[in-house]
Amino acid sequence: MKLPVTSYGSSGTPVVVMHGLFGSGRNWMTAARRLADRHRVFAFDLRNHGTSPHTDTMSYPEMAEDVRETIESLGVGPVALVGHSMGGKTAMLTALQYPQVVERLVVVDAAPVAYPPAFVEYAQAMRNADLSSITRRAEVDAQLVAAVPTAGTRAFLLQNLILDSDGARWRPNLPVIEAALPAISGWPAVEGLSYDGPTLFIYGGKSDYVEQDHRATIASYFPHVQYAEVPEAGHWVHAERLDDFLAALTPFLP
Repeated sequence: MKLPVTSYGSSGTPVVVMHGLFGSGRNWMTAARRLADRHRVFAFDLRNHGTSPHTDTMSYPEMAEDVRETIESLGVGPVALVGHSMGGKTAMLTALQYPQVVERLVVVDAAPVAYPPAFVEYAQAMRNADLSSITRRAEVDAQLVAAVPTAGTRAFLLQNLILDSDGARWRPNLPVIEAALPAISGWPAVEGLSYDGPTLFIYGGKSDYVEQDHRATIASYFPHVQYAEVPEAGHWVHAERLDDFLAALTPFLP
């Protein structure tokens, strides 16, 4: 499936950026505009997110195939492939299975491991919100407070709310995303594969998604790996500490 793409910049080496769970290509807008001074940047909406088509299934092998098809359709590859969280796992699998489209790989706060299932309560809260008579975003925000107590996280989730003359509705395919959360938290069986290109893992110092005991597993898949810590960032590294994130990313890009 070809994914929706937003492009930034008109010259330079190609960089593809991919969002995490409940995100969209728009999450990368500010970073992409900064990178566009020297690169052609393409922000993808992964399946069932953003403006992508809704599908009945959502696995990392399917998402990696979507990414390969979309990169090839752009005619700009191989690319520097950058992915955050779920997008990072998608980027890793794309590099492992389709190395011909990935010139180098950047993974932002994710590792090729299974994490405990998370975010189920977010999906359920969004899906169970009563949107029937909503006129203001704040009314939905109030419905999410119990399940999502952090205001910043609610604001992030509410970016997925469409509120127009047709009423209120969620942009992502929430039932399928909720059903896929165990697979999204996990990591597919890809024994025997490795990616020989340059690889950079950027992680937040206040996050626990990339731990020291993940490094042997990471190196088994990505033998030419480098690491960059953004000490003051949590999981949403590029949103929380953009300047520090770009300082780590930019020297690695071609």
